[in-house]
Amino acid sequence: MPGPDIIYVLLQSISNGKKYGIITALGLVSGIIVHTTLIALGVSEMVKQSENIYLAIKIFGAFYLFYLAYKVYKAPASIEIPENELVKENFTTLFKRGFFMNVLNPKVGLFFLAFFPGFINLHNRNTILQIYTLGFLFMLQALVIFSFVSILADKMTSFLRENKKFNHYLKYAQIVIFIGIGIFILL
Repeated sequence: MPGPDIIYVLLQSISNGKKYGIITALGLVSGIIVHTTLIALGVSEMVKQSENIYLAIKIFGAFYLFYLAYKVYKAPASIEIPENELVKENFTTLFKRGFFMNVLNPKVGLFFLAFFPGFINLHNRNTILQIYTLGFLFMLQALVIFSFVSILADKMTSFLRENKKFNHYLKYAQIVIFIGIGIFILL
């Protein structure tokens, strides 16, 4: 099911409005800069030193994605949305909370380790620029998705509470995506 980041954006949007969800999303997306920097500084050096390390990271990353697919498979196909309103917080607090939620989420860093090496061109020695480009693209797509969730959350509230088939399809779509990316990384 959706991770804690998107659930938090969803809950802020449903309970307090789309502005609150988008501010939370901006904080979450800003945390990606930290993960991108850690990956750029560490992975780029490892990649430059050894193709075996690169291969090991790719294999680890693929199996991590397979593990995530398994975890999604084992999880129930439901989204729980509370009926009561969340306490409205100021935008700065929401931004900071989103930022720290992302930075302190080890799954984001592991996902970057799993995902980014499959898109790095080893023949281009500027791996840091490649990683930052991937990080920026990831930030951009995350902001678009989170904003989309925020804008549609108000209209989707009753649908998410009542439609169990949608939750079931969402679960299996995630499994297919994780397995597909894992296979892509291995190949």
